[in-house]
Amino acid sequence: MKLVKNIDNKTTKNNNVSDKEAEEAFIKIFEWIGEDPSREGLIETPKRVIKAFKEYFKGYNEDATKILDKTFGDVQGYDDMVIQKNISVQSHCEHHMAPIIGVAHVAYIPNKRVVGLSKLARVVEVFSKRLQTQERLTMQIANTLMNALDAKGVAVSIDATHQCMTMRGIKKEQATTVTNYYLGKFKEDLGFQNRYLRFISK
Repeated sequence: MKLVKNIDNKTTKNNNVSDKEAEEAFIKIFEWIGEDPSREGLIETPKRVIKAFKEYFKGYNEDATKILDKTFGDVQGYDDMVIQKNISVQSHCEHHMAPIIGVAHVAYIPNKRVVGLSKLARVVEVFSKRLQTQERLTMQIANTLMNALDAKGVAVSIDATHQCMTMRGIKKEQATTVTNYYLGKFKEDLGFQNRYLRFISK
């Protein structure tokens, strides 16, 4: 068995299920819902689903902290917040495996060093491409940025629609969920927090 790190960076075991075994599992699901997996339109579907799942859940094979390894110190004393708004979020809820679609806003206050702007979006992407709750996703992004960048403060907000409650269950199509998580100066100083909230609401 291969040892991997889970979402909390703890070592766990990976059963190394093969693509073939996963495809057979989807064939069983098709039969369970009353479909004929041998009909023309479905023959190749298990392979296509596995390929799609590898994309949906590629975050399990990526380490968000490594993305933040390279930083830049030539910031000429810049010590105010850096905000990246409207980062697209496409994830899946861990309770029904239904899509979570929305946007994330990320801010941090540098501690002498900054990171490339694309890296902020990539951290969001890594944690989004796993089975998630929105609350945990928000905290994972914030904690990773705070620790990896040794930042003075981090703020993360996510506004998303959960299709587990828009397409099924209570079926409230217009409902969105907003989560916020603050660390360091953003938590301690309402001035920073309020400025951040004003910027992301523009």
